[in-house]
Amino acid sequence: MKIVVCMKQVPAGTKVDIDPETGTMKRLTSETRTNPYDLFALEAALQIREKTGGTVTVLTMGPAQAESMMRDAYAMGADEAVILSDRKFAGADVLSTSYTLYQGIKVLGGADLIICGKQTTDGDTAQVGPAIAEHMHIPHAAWVAGIEDVDEKAVCVRQKLGRVTQVSRIPFPCLITVDKDSCVPRLPSYLLKKATRDKEVRVLGFADLPNQDLTRYGLIGSPTTVERMFAPPEREKQVYIEGDAQEKADALFAILTEKKII
Repeated sequence: MKIVVCMKQVPAGTKVDIDPETGTMKRLTSETRTNPYDLFALEAALQIREKTGGTVTVLTMGPAQAESMMRDAYAMGADEAVILSDRKFAGADVLSTSYTLYQGIKVLGGADLIICGKQTTDGDTAQVGPAIAEHMHIPHAAWVAGIEDVDEKAVCVRQKLGRVTQVSRIPFPCLITVDKDSCVPRLPSYLLKKATRDKEVRVLGFADLPNQDLTRYGLIGSPTTVERMFAPPEREKQVYIEGDAQEKADALFAILTEKKII
């Protein structure tokens, strides 16, 4: 069983740099973390590997700093990690992102099963996974709430689709996107982290991909455009007030008065 897990780094807080010309996020200068939904995707892949055997490869598109996320994936149990990194991939929308990941999967020799998180916390489109499957012309199931069974021929999944719960058996090769709480992601292992400290994180650029048509990648290959993007306002810092009840009440009143709240 050859499993590919697509992952992404997303903003870790409200401090996000926005390029005023392109309306895209400057990922090199923004604090990032692993997209939470992708941790469920990786855990699902590891559990399937434990049952069927095979390998788990983690694939991401992003800057070189994504290596830290890939190291964490190694510490959780991934067998291989690959980063698609090139300036030509920058500014990609759903269509060009999914196409780039599809091309990366082709370089890896394809996969029996591709697993993505249901969505990312920055874009929230929930479309990249299904779009990859469309590029590859393979069946897919989105919004998977649980994996019921898996064997050498197919995976059986349970989807929560609004008021309807659907159970589907999907033959390989296929793609699924998993929702949160579909499993419990394991913690990174210190022993695995130490053992994979020097393990290669493979980096592929535009020149490594089969299709060299620039109109399919990055901002050039994105039919959707951002009309306006802005960073969310920073959360105000917490204020701790010391003293007895009367002193705290007086201090709180003074703060609220200063901010013209009362």
